[in-house]
Parts: sequence; structure tokens; C-alpha cells
Amino acid sequence: MEKYLIALDLDGTLLKDDKTISPYTKEVLLKAKEAGHIIVIATGRPYRASKMYYEELGLTTPIVNFNGAFVHHPKDDSWGLYHTPLHLETVKEIIEVSEKYNVKNILAEIMDDVYFHEHDEQLLDIFNLGNPHVQIGDLRQMLRKDPTCILIHADEEHVEEIRTYLSEVHAHLIDHRRWAAPWHVIEIVRTGVNKAVGLKRIAEYYQIPREQVIAFGDEDNDLEMIEWAGYGVAMGNAIEPLKAIARDVTKTNEEDGIGIYLKSLLKL
Repeated sequence: MEKYLIALDLDGTLLKDDKTISPYTKEVLLKAKEAGHIIVIATGRPYRASKMYYEELGLTTPIVNFNGAFVHHPKDDSWGLYHTPLHLETVKEIIEVSEKYNVKNILAEIMDDVYFHEHDEQLLDIFNLGNPHVQIGDLRQMLRKDPTCILIHADEEHVEEIRTYLSEVHAHLIDHRRWAAPWHVIEIVRTGVNKAVGLKRIAEYYQIPREQVIAFGDEDNDLEMIEWAGYGVAMGNAIEPLKAIARDVTKTNEEDGIGIYLKSLLKL
């Protein structure tokens, strides 16, 4: 039997809109695991906010977090820990410029520490998942280490202006993406960091060729991973640019897209 590596994005992909895994898809994934296939999570979330799904699926594999800026094996410290943060000086420059656009807030994450430039109840709710260590205050003073990623929460009309600035001034140092609606959030990581880089590392570890990697996603932070995988699969609810480069399009995250696709492909 050919062994496949199956990579799952979380939000909008594995998770339904209520942030749960459907019983059908879970059953298919457990069957795939029993059949000897390898299942990994590849998400923009930090580990603390994806750990519950890792445990729910009973995984014993490495995981890709922060869109590839952090890759590690929760069950095996000897596997290695790959952390690719931003340069602190670049981050401070970006904060200075962002303030000119009257942004609502800027956040920095260093693994499980979250730093807020301004107090923000709405965002605190989202980022409190997994009980991180939270600090609020001027990031230029508070940040002492290179952050894993930073997030700029702006008014909708300023998002593209800020992204243009980032591309023109810092393109050689950073990559940036826009969160899906309704959030007008720009997420910034170090250049060259993406889910495909993390997934490739894991595939090499298990000696699984790219042709036998199945990856599921729905947003622009999945583009590189879907393009790289032998079976890059866009969800039915995915953005159009992702569907355009995907090998296949399955049903939506609400319609068991992952479960239906894997049951058919792997004959489970």
C-alpha cells in the first residue's frame, strides 16, 4: 500500500464554522490513520490554539503552526524545533509607520506570549485561546525578542495602502497576508516562511515523496502548500485563487469535504 501524508488546515477546512470537527470526517481520518497514512495539521494558529484538535485526532506527528514560522513535534523533543521569527528592528520600523495610518491595533506573538499595542476586548477573546501570557503596552518598549509574527488590525480602507508599503519597503525581509472577512487584519511573517516549507520538512522526515502528499486548504495562507502537494485540494468554500491552482476541489467544510475526498481517494 502507498503511504500518504495528509495535511490539514484548520479554520474553514477541517473545522466547521462552529469550530468543531464533524463526526464523519473524524471517522474517515481515524480510518486513514489506522490504514497507515500519516496525518498532520498545518495552520496559521499557534500551537496552544491547535493543540485541542491535535489531541482530538490522537495525532503523534509534527505540526506546522504560525503558517510555517514554527514547526515542532509535540510528542518528541528530539525531532527538532524550527522557529523562524521576524527581525525585531524591522518590526519596530513597521510599528512606527503603521501608526501614521491610525491603525486600530498591532499585536506581536512570540510563541505563547502575546503583546497588544492597545487594549482590545474583541481581539483579546480570540487570542486568549490556550491561555497565553498577555501583555498590553507600547510594543516598541515591550518587545525584547524577535517576534514569531505580527498582526496589524486596520480600517478596511487602509489595508491595501499598508500592504503596498510593506511590499515596497520590506519585501526582502517579510511576507504578509490578509485575514479573511470580517477581519481587516494583515499578518506578517519572515520572508520565505509558509506552510509548504514546514510540510516539506515533515514529508522528508517520513520519506514521503511530494506526489504522495495530500493537502487541504481554503485561504491564501494555503496557496504554497496546495501548489506544492501532489494532491493539493481546495475546499468548496475556498477563495477562487486557491481553487484555480488546486489539483482538485472538494465539498465545503460544512459538507465533510475532507472526509468525502479521502474516503474516495484512499478507498477507506
